[in-house]
Amino acid sequence: MHQQKRQPELVEGNLPVFVFPTELIFYADDQSTHKQVLTLYNPYEFALKFKVLCTTPNKYVVADAAGAVKPQCCVDIVIRHRDVQSCHYGVKDKFRLQVSEQSQRKALGRKEVVAILLPSAKEQQKEEEEKRIKEHLTESLFFEQSFQPENRAVSGPSLLVVLLGVVCVAALMLPTLGDVESLVPLYLHLSVNQKLVAAYILGKCAEAACGTCVGRV
Repeated sequence: MHQQKRQPELVEGNLPVFVFPTELIFYADDQSTHKQVLTLYNPYEFALKFKVLCTTPNKYVVADAAGAVKPQCCVDIVIRHRDVQSCHYGVKDKFRLQVSEQSQRKALGRKEVVAILLPSAKEQQKEEEEKRIKEHLTESLFFEQSFQPENRAVSGPSLLVVLLGVVCVAALMLPTLGDVESLVPLYLHLSVNQKLVAAYILGKCAEAACGTCVGRV
């Protein structure tokens, strides 16, 4: 007897959700940053419904907080910060994007995006530069004291993963094909499918990086 093949069912909460960026940074002294755009990608062969939730909805305005994404397409979600005050500096809020099939109610996947309000972009850049210098000095000292020949085989793939991740981030930041208002040359405009591939590879790079960190610990 031939057994009837069953189509695999999607398990609730296990569907990977591809969103870029994964962190929203608003600067109080730069009004152009008070409006941020989240891009939700759908690399699957079926349409998705989405819903945007927030831990502090009174501080933000979300345009189109619910909607649908066609297969292998993407949608932009505009988020505005409407309560820029010094008492909110450094407070981390969270947005949760829930996705489901159009014919079902259960959430197949979810992704959290952190939002934070900082006082000044210049001060933040200065702090990040100082942090990078300290990390570089610490890493240099560590390798000088405990570097072993067999570690060379480990450093290669890690560097490759980092470079690949940087390339994918750069690709996602480039304009989408058909964006006539962009100042970027036309040959650098990417199609939606190309950005979907970049988002998928970026997710794999993040998983590989996390696995490396766990292995070292």
